[in-house]
Amino acid sequence: MAENMIVRVQSPEGMKKITSTKRETAAAFLKKVAKEFGFNSNGFSVYLNRNKTEEIVSQNKTLSLLKIKHGDMLYLFPSSSSLSSENMDTAHPHSSSSSSSTSSSVSRSHSAPQFSEDEIDQYLSKQDGKIYRNRDAQLCRHGPMGKCVHCVPLEPFDEDYLNHLDPPVKHMSFHAYIRKLTGGADKGKFVALENISCKIKSGCEGHLPWPEGICTKCQPSAITLNRQRYRHVDNIMFENHTIADRFLDFWRKTGNQRMGFLYGRYTEHKDIPLGIRAEVAAIYEPPQIGTQNSLELIDDPKAAAVEEIAAKLGLRKVGWIFTDLLSEDTRIGTVRYSRNKDSYFLSSEECITAGHFQNKHANSCRLSPDGHFGSKFVTVVATGGPDNQVHFEGYQVSNQCMALVRDECLLPCRDTPELGYAKESSSEQYVPDVFYKDKDKFGNDITHLARPLPVEYLIIDITTTFPKDPVFTFSSTLRFSIENRDALGETQDFHSLATYLSQSSSSTSFLDIVSDFHLLLFLVSNDVMPLRDSIGLLLDAVKTSNEELAQTWKKSEQWATIEQLCSTVGGQQASSQDYVMGGPSVPASSSVMWSCVHCTFMNQPGTEHCEMCSLPRS
Repeated sequence: MAENMIVRVQSPEGMKKITSTKRETAAAFLKKVAKEFGFNSNGFSVYLNRNKTEEIVSQNKTLSLLKIKHGDMLYLFPSSSSLSSENMDTAHPHSSSSSSSTSSSVSRSHSAPQFSEDEIDQYLSKQDGKIYRNRDAQLCRHGPMGKCVHCVPLEPFDEDYLNHLDPPVKHMSFHAYIRKLTGGADKGKFVALENISCKIKSGCEGHLPWPEGICTKCQPSAITLNRQRYRHVDNIMFENHTIADRFLDFWRKTGNQRMGFLYGRYTEHKDIPLGIRAEVAAIYEPPQIGTQNSLELIDDPKAAAVEEIAAKLGLRKVGWIFTDLLSEDTRIGTVRYSRNKDSYFLSSEECITAGHFQNKHANSCRLSPDGHFGSKFVTVVATGGPDNQVHFEGYQVSNQCMALVRDECLLPCRDTPELGYAKESSSEQYVPDVFYKDKDKFGNDITHLARPLPVEYLIIDITTTFPKDPVFTFSSTLRFSIENRDALGETQDFHSLATYLSQSSSSTSFLDIVSDFHLLLFLVSNDVMPLRDSIGLLLDAVKTSNEELAQTWKKSEQWATIEQLCSTVGGQQASSQDYVMGGPSVPASSSVMWSCVHCTFMNQPGTEHCEMCSLPRS
């Protein structure tokens, strides 16, 4: 009996092992392949080489005559007729320069989940991405229509070009990284961006469950931390300084730290090939408890409303920001410089929080079997700089850090913020070994167990900028109170709305008055008259900067009611002032509605106790 051998067959669906013999004919072997992959006899072709050369045809020649040996890899490609029209529709229309992305999308459409990538990802996947150079007058020896090594276009992932930019770019863009993966001879047919898992694979029945048993099939692989060579976002830009200044006002007035969520959009960053920029249009400050050296988030009942408003305004949550500021000299307004290359840029606890947020906002990716890979969610720290002024530093954590955080394998070190700690396995949880590499004093590479772990291996820095010409998605020059700032005495109620509206002049357009993110949030989420279901037209007007739509909504019953409430509150304030200054002896608001200072319920005139909470008016 002939000796058995195993031949590996790689296809767009994955690799399978076919048991055969050296004396088996090619025709019999191809029948086995068709049965294993579920094709008919004419639905595929098998080649000896990845570049579709030396096809194995159905004939009576044995595998030994075709020089196929034990362990060899063959390459299967489905014929065009075997691809259904549904699969063809999943491919994006690309130009000839991006045909590699198209073929990759088609070949994976059988197994990849159906989902939609972000608009910026769809746009960049259709771009050429090459770095075009002019003819060098000294080095080029050809005519104006020719190309040579000195002027031929460069690929977007060219490291020499990125290193010679000013300032140098340490991380290529994520789409440049994709082009690098899909730019080989196989055009990326077999590229799959696998998400790291630190958990035991389920469904292994050959032994008792952990901690009684584990095997190589279900055991997660050890992780060696590497500095990530790409980044999902290449630049963070605040539309204007006002956004950041209003956020910092809380720290300036209280000395306590503050955090907020960044709302904006992802756009193309043209300074880096195929780069992505996170543009920040507004900062939402959720409920929180802050001190001079700590921050604690609490449950936010308005979270869903904020997401809904942002989506209707064409915005999304692109990151989070927090302060780490300590005043150096209050007289001249300088701050202490504590985060630097000799201490740390992000603490381990901040890295874990950033990893948690990035996992919640995963990046849709067509090359991942899971449908997502990495994240475009950014972290911004407002901290002191070398000049003792406030600086904004942007970061992300690596995909390896995201996996460690998602599977609860990473812990912070209490006394040393620059160090983290990889958990040890216990009876409740198996944790794979985590390593990182360092150099000793002789320059040799040494592998260390990540207990403890320098978090610098997990951090990717991102430049944070402000534009020379400010941009205003929300054009209002007035300032409505920011939410959740009761500690400052700033409240969002109809008193503050009446004051806000009274500051506008007759020449101010209605669109400019209502074009404030915090005001729109109050109109939707207030307890007296929430406009969640009837504010769509106004949000469209702000989104498109359409004064005509804004004027149409201004004529609605909802705005008339709001104006009536504001005039009532305003009249109450005016009457109160007259009474204090020696006016009539009758109660100040005996003829107007009044708002309860405890629960903000609007009460009928002439009552002295709130109908809602029964507390006294004063």
